[in-house]
Amino acid sequence: MMDRRSVVKAALVTGAGAVVAACTGGGGSGGGTDGAAPATESRPVAKLTAQPAVDAHDAAVLQPVTVRVADGRLTDVKLTNADGHAVEGSFNTDRTVWTSSEVLGYGKTYTYAASATGTDQKPVQLAGSFTTLTPARQIRVTINPGDDAEVGVGMPVSVKFSSDVQNKAEIEKALMLETSGHVEGSWGWLSDRQVDFRPKEYWPANTQVNADAKLYGIDLGGGGYARADVTTKFTVGRSQVVKIHTPDHVMNVYRGGAKVNSYPCSNGLDSDVNRNTPNGTFIIMTREPHAIFDNARYGYTNVNKKWACRISNHGEFIHENQDNAAAIGKVNNSHGCVNLLDADAKEFFDSALIGDPVEITGSRLAGPVNSDVMDWLVSWSAWRGKSAL
Repeated sequence: MMDRRSVVKAALVTGAGAVVAACTGGGGSGGGTDGAAPATESRPVAKLTAQPAVDAHDAAVLQPVTVRVADGRLTDVKLTNADGHAVEGSFNTDRTVWTSSEVLGYGKTYTYAASATGTDQKPVQLAGSFTTLTPARQIRVTINPGDDAEVGVGMPVSVKFSSDVQNKAEIEKALMLETSGHVEGSWGWLSDRQVDFRPKEYWPANTQVNADAKLYGIDLGGGGYARADVTTKFTVGRSQVVKIHTPDHVMNVYRGGAKVNSYPCSNGLDSDVNRNTPNGTFIIMTREPHAIFDNARYGYTNVNKKWACRISNHGEFIHENQDNAAAIGKVNNSHGCVNLLDADAKEFFDSALIGDPVEITGSRLAGPVNSDVMDWLVSWSAWRGKSAL
C-alpha cells in the first residue's frame, strides 16, 4: 500500500507526462489517464492504553488501574468486575487519563470498555480484560486494643498474624500510628506472628491513639497476603501503676504518681525460685471476676478464685485468696501469684484497666521473656533492636 507521500508523487509524475505529450504533438488521440490515483483513508491518530494491559495476569491489587489516551480525549471508561459491577474511578481535568479509586480483589477478572475521540475527530476503542493475583494463602490479621477501648498507660499496640510472615520490613512500613500528643516509641517483633508498638516510657495519660495496619495487597512472604487491612482507635486512661517489692509483702498502687492504696499481699514462695513471683514490668492482661486455677505439678486443680487480674502468660495473677489470709501481709507462700484479701482484691479489681503496669522487684526469678506480652521486660535499646527497620 502506498503512503500519502507516494500518492502525491505519482500524481505529479502523471501530470508532467501529460504536459510533455501535449508539447511534442504527434499523431493519435493524446488521451492519457485523467486525474490522480485514489488516496487510502488514514488511521485514527488517538491511541488508547491501559495498565494493567489487556490479557495481563497476576496484576497487583493495590496498583490503581489507569486508562490513557494520546492525541485525543476520553469519552467513556468502564471497568467492571466479575459480578458486572462498575469499579469507581475518575478522569483527570483534560480527560486524557482515567484512574480507578477502588482496591481490587484477589484472583478476580476485570473487563475494560473504553472509548476516546482523537484530535482528528475519529473514535477509538479499547476492550478486553485482565486478572489479579491469587495468593497462595490469605493470612488473617488482628489488632489490639480494639476500637473505643480505654486502656492503661503500659498497653502496647499488638498486630498478630494467623501464620508466620517473612517480609517484616515491608510489613512494618505499612504500620501507621497517630497520637494526640508526641509519643516516642517503636515497633518490635516478638515472633514471626506478632509485632507490637510500645512507647519508650509509659503512654501519657489521656492520649488518643489511631493505629492502621495497611497490609492488604502486600506480600507478607511465602505467597501469603493479608485478607484485609485492620485499624483501631482507642484512648489511654488515667495513669495507674502497681509496684510490688516482694520481700515487703505489700502491693502499692500509684495514680498520677501519688500513692492511693497499699494492700497487704502474699507473693510467690521465696525458698523455691520456680514459685517466685517474677521480677519485671508486666501489664494487666485480663480482668476475670472468677478464675479457675490448675497446677498438677503442685497438686491442685479446679481452684476457683475471685477478682483475678492476669499479669503474664506464665501463669501469674493478682487475685483474692481469702483461704490464705493468715499469710497475707506476712509470708510469701503462693505458687507465683499475688494473693490479696477479698475486700482488697475487689477494690483493686474495680480500679484496674487492661494495660496498667505492674512493676515487681525483689525476686530471684527473672521475667519470662518468651511470653507474647513481654514488651516492658526488655530495655528500650533492646526493644528498638526488635524492629525490622
